[in-house]
Amino acid sequence: MTSTRTSPPLRPAARLAGVRAYAPPAPRWAIDIKLDANEGPQPSPAALDAARAVTTNDGRRYPDTRALEATIARSWGVDPERVVVTNGADDAIDRLSRATLEPGRDLLTHTPGFEMIPRSARLAGAGVRTIAWTCGDFPEDAFRDAINPGIGLVALVSPNNPTGGVIPTAAITRVIDDARAAGSVVLLDLAYAEFANIDPTRAFLDADNAVIVRTFSKAFGLAGMRMGYAIAPASIVAWLRAAGGPYPVSMPALAAAQAAWKAGPNEEYSAAVRTERAELTALADRLGLNPLPSGANFVTLRTPRAAWIRDALGSLGIAVRLLGADRQDPLCRITLPGNGADFARLVAAIKTAADPEAILLDLDGVLADVSGSYRAAIIATARTIDVDLTPDDIARAKAAGDANNDWALTQRLLAERGVTADLAAITERFQRVYLGAEDAPALRDCETLIPSTQAVASLAARLPLAIVTGRPAAEARWFLGRAGIADAVRTLVAMEDAPAKPAPDPVCLALERLGVTHAWMLGDTPDDAAAARAAGVVPIGITAPGDDPGASRTTLEAAGVARVLARFEDMEGLLP
Repeated sequence: MTSTRTSPPLRPAARLAGVRAYAPPAPRWAIDIKLDANEGPQPSPAALDAARAVTTNDGRRYPDTRALEATIARSWGVDPERVVVTNGADDAIDRLSRATLEPGRDLLTHTPGFEMIPRSARLAGAGVRTIAWTCGDFPEDAFRDAINPGIGLVALVSPNNPTGGVIPTAAITRVIDDARAAGSVVLLDLAYAEFANIDPTRAFLDADNAVIVRTFSKAFGLAGMRMGYAIAPASIVAWLRAAGGPYPVSMPALAAAQAAWKAGPNEEYSAAVRTERAELTALADRLGLNPLPSGANFVTLRTPRAAWIRDALGSLGIAVRLLGADRQDPLCRITLPGNGADFARLVAAIKTAADPEAILLDLDGVLADVSGSYRAAIIATARTIDVDLTPDDIARAKAAGDANNDWALTQRLLAERGVTADLAAITERFQRVYLGAEDAPALRDCETLIPSTQAVASLAARLPLAIVTGRPAAEARWFLGRAGIADAVRTLVAMEDAPAKPAPDPVCLALERLGVTHAWMLGDTPDDAAAARAAGVVPIGITAPGDDPGASRTTLEAAGVARVLARFEDMEGLLP
């Protein structure tokens, strides 16, 4: 039934103003090493077995958290009524915010910090006051000066997410004391305590205004189970229970957490993380990436190159997290994998991203404008057998990939139109129009150098250059000499030298000939990107003359390049 009256617009509660759903960015690259969410190791087999063992009868009953809470309480030496199991640490934070905050009673925390804390405060209708703490010593004096009776909740995260900074135990104690004097509760988020040099939990178990929040997501490897817990005075635990739902966790998650607690945190993983943390921090420091001191299972880089590091690692299949992209000092947070193979690959990728030893270049579409030569030769060859092809047909085929050999590409385009042609015959016709004959001018004479010779020479002065092309070597050398840039090129890998791109072989051969390991490659097709990535080289895209810039960018980004450049000259701006 439709009303003829005008209805007032639907609107949310005022506390939702400025609050958006939590949505971690989805990488645009194909990722096989995920280091962007600070997730822990593989769960223990006992935990997974326990989750699988949940019976049909168990599944029809509401879960009871009391046994796990008693187990956790015994481990910490506190009464069971002081422990509450929650749906991840986020649930504990949200409950505490609703229990202590309201309009007129604000949150005090540091920034940057765990983003769910101020989010929960705003959803509780409270204001948020922050003290800046990105690096260096914790700003204890400023923090303590900000505590007053108008503060309902003080939140500290140590080790801090996203920086990894650790707040000294003595400083936390003084903050707790000042908060007690002001009638404020302290939230102490210790999600990463297992990775710190010192776990301060026991120092605060007796504080009558402190809520310690821990998680099964990190050292226990149960992020997917969404299990957390809080330790607090019994009176505050009662608030937390009242502020949340009665059955916050599922039966399989509860069973997995019980088994995981019995097995204990993965100490081997934690030890590996500490070792990797030291090694990655030292490497990042040598590379000028300004790593922040960390006590967590990640290392955060505070560098203007943060976005580039994220993009370059993503192009090599490794996801890391960019934070504060709109700031002058953005952060790149890298979760430590905790295993040797992935860490070795991470180290190699960071060296490649931050300190390339060479630049590899595709020839056609990057240095040579072939819109009037090779691409025109494809069209002209097809016309010799009465088939009409267009530049758009060629662009589409190039974007689809596996199109590095123009002779084979011509044959394939003809086959799509129902014309079967021998590759040797196609090659002969193609070369006749490309190289010229007595009765036909040479299309290759139309080729021009896209960047200036000065731009090529300037890049060559910074790093060794190699050409990796699908052209025959003689034709590639002819163009380099004609364009006046042959002396700028250290080595040439051509059609005769290795299998065609997208195979990584020609890229690997270029690295071998140059005697380098870490390099970037500039190309205009998905084949260039695929070959570079497979060889461990950062792929960078550029739009070839004649191609639609928007369509080209979309194609190259889908192929997984780190960046798409508008001009060859922009390459130098990416270099450290």
